[in-house]
Amino acid sequence: MTGLLHQLLVDSARHSPQAPALRYLGQDTDYASLSAQVSALANGYLRLQAGRCERIAIYLEKRPEAVVAMFAASACGATFVPVNPLLKAEQVSYILLDCHVKILVTSATRLQALKDILPLCPELHTVIVLDASGLLPSCGAIAVMTWAQAMALSPVITAHRCIDTDMAAILYTSGSTGQPKGVVLSHRNLLAGAASVAGYLENTASDRILAVLPFSFDYGLSQLTTALRVGACIVLMNYLMPQDIVRAVAEEKITGLAAVPPLWIMLAQQKWPSATSLRYLTNSGGVMPGSTLDALRVHFPAAKIFLMYGLTEAFRSSYLDPAELDRRPGSIGKAIPGAELLLINKDGRQCAPGEEGELVHRGALVALGYWNDRQKTSERFRPLAVLPHTLGLPLTEIAVWSGDTVRQDEEGFLYFVGRDDDMIKVSGYRISPTEVEQVADHFSEVTELVAVGVAHPVTGQAIVLVVRQNSAESFTSEAIRRYCQARLPAYMMPSHIELVPEDLPRNANGKIDRQLVKARFSSFFITTETGRGLG
Repeated sequence: MTGLLHQLLVDSARHSPQAPALRYLGQDTDYASLSAQVSALANGYLRLQAGRCERIAIYLEKRPEAVVAMFAASACGATFVPVNPLLKAEQVSYILLDCHVKILVTSATRLQALKDILPLCPELHTVIVLDASGLLPSCGAIAVMTWAQAMALSPVITAHRCIDTDMAAILYTSGSTGQPKGVVLSHRNLLAGAASVAGYLENTASDRILAVLPFSFDYGLSQLTTALRVGACIVLMNYLMPQDIVRAVAEEKITGLAAVPPLWIMLAQQKWPSATSLRYLTNSGGVMPGSTLDALRVHFPAAKIFLMYGLTEAFRSSYLDPAELDRRPGSIGKAIPGAELLLINKDGRQCAPGEEGELVHRGALVALGYWNDRQKTSERFRPLAVLPHTLGLPLTEIAVWSGDTVRQDEEGFLYFVGRDDDMIKVSGYRISPTEVEQVADHFSEVTELVAVGVAHPVTGQAIVLVVRQNSAESFTSEAIRRYCQARLPAYMMPSHIELVPEDLPRNANGKIDRQLVKARFSSFFITTETGRGLG
């Protein structure tokens, strides 16, 4: 089968079977071995009745088995769903239920945290467990087996026939309201993205790419697909401190490193060797501060720095040529190879240079839509009818309307202006304020609350939760914090909880005025960073 995601691995294994594909905790897995493991688990999935495009969730930290589990889903004709390893049981159960997961791959430790919620997922029939020792926990009617058992299932079954526009993966990303949305990516989307990014980064088989971002993040998954496309080695790392990354770059002779702005801020403050093996650095997930960029250029004078912009619904949209860093400060560059970016004004016409408009992405990287959500899909994935050369076509092209306001200069370079919705972005993670509010609202004594994102010098934005008191001493901000900590991953935790005695401000429609709340706290973390802390 050609044109499918796992073919990246098959091709590299054929060309360079003994070359290292993955490195984890000092151990290498070569391309031949990785390909064989993928084939074995793909057959295991089929023996477990994995249907064509049925969902297989992987809830693991970065490790070789996570890579095998994802690519085996492609090889058998199923769809993989990488679940952020930072999520708690309630968030995991939502994803499993939302996209009707049939098989879950996880570790024994994580299974213990999930065992009470898994029986509530009626379509989940099998859990494959890594690191199992002793008796496996019972999950009601759900079958639980070890990784070794799944890899040894036989006889061999023929994989489902799939084509390049079939579903390959579902990545969950937060929207401005409600629960996370599952962005459905085709094999074509992932292969086109890998080819485009590997092309402008000039990746080769000699590259050693450090993977520090989660595979549930499209930016993190990209490190894997670009490496496998060219037969490079990807070093898997679950770091604890920025110093761990500095050490890994030196010890593993890393040539490519990708990170989000908050991590780059911390890495820029580290003590680096006078010379490193780094050939390039990439940034996405937010704007890199100018001072951080300057510091990185001092640390790595020989490395090219690529500033990129993207959205999960179209994977990657633009990058700034490193040669333009000085001439185009603040620019997100131009469209990546294989994509076209348009700016559309409120009248539905293409913007003139200098005019602000919504960024619209067209091309092979446009996702298939949001899983099982026609309304949200129709809001973001819409017809594009402004190009003269397409007017005679009987079928209208569907493009991604980003919701981001962008302007373009006379030479076609793009500059990000802002977002139209209430999304919060902390350390590169997109967070729906509603997700935070729904958890805090379950605290029995809360009557009215609102979560907003405000500027933060390190994480880009931080979450402020404002709660109206129903009586002067009925609860404390610390009690709410403890309640949320037990139910939210760390990146979704409010950095400051403010209790107020009065009603929250409302707009003309009677809704809580988020913009007014945000304005009140607009400089909160800037002024408190060196003063009384972060709230």
